Amino acid sequence: MKPLLGYRKPAPGTQPSYLYPPYVSSIKRAPKQPLISIPVTLSEITGPTFLKEIASPTAFDLTRQHKGEPLGERIAVSGRVVDEDGRPVQNTLIEIWQANAAGRYLHKNDQHNAPLDPNFTGEGRTSTDDDGRYRFITVRPGAYPWKNHYNAWRPQHIHFSLFGPAFATRLVTQMYFPGDPLLEFDPIFHSVPDEAARRRLISSFDWLSTQPDLSLGFRFDIVLRGRNATPMER
Repeated sequence: MKPLLGYRKPAPGTQPSYLYPPYVSSIKRAPKQPLISIPVTLSEITGPTFLKEIASPTAFDLTRQHKGEPLGERIAVSGRVVDEDGRPVQNTLIEIWQANAAGRYLHKNDQHNAPLDPNFTGEGRTSTDDDGRYRFITVRPGAYPWKNHYNAWRPQHIHFSLFGPAFATRLVTQMYFPGDPLLEFDPIFHSVPDEAARRRLISSFDWLSTQPDLSLGFRFDIVLRGRNATPMER
């Protein structure tokens, strides 16, 4: 059995602050007392884990979940999930959720004046392979207003949920798209102080996964721990 690894603090500035006043919701959510450190135990490292069958073979393709074709630009999103030493995180469950091409979620709290798409639910799941690789087929999400401040619009983004080696180690992050002009004005994106860490939240255009006449490809690698860890939501 591999030795139990202790918690490794992320490098300063690479993770979002609990309190970032420009992100208004963080004012209410931020803890008012010092955090209590809970020692890592064997259960956080070894389990419980997920069976591959938890994600159906077709759940990775968000464009094939209904009878008709969803509206919007088809994209393929793929990458690797690795630890701080570049070792693949195998057979870990990844879930995504996102707005549709018009910038609206299929959720009762989303009353944005944009159309719903009856052929797009906006959620999918898959497991990483032995090399830590994953792949999703979806549509490019639209930007949407979110009332955080005057004329506030969220950049196009996809939410990622990763369970690492076990259920108890769930992490959540967001993937953005290169060249999006709204990133400059987004307080959630800028809640990560370190510029290099923020850039790790932006996917890169991937010619190799672009499919002729079908979809553009974007690559988004995720590092779970260490100096080059992907920023995660608080």
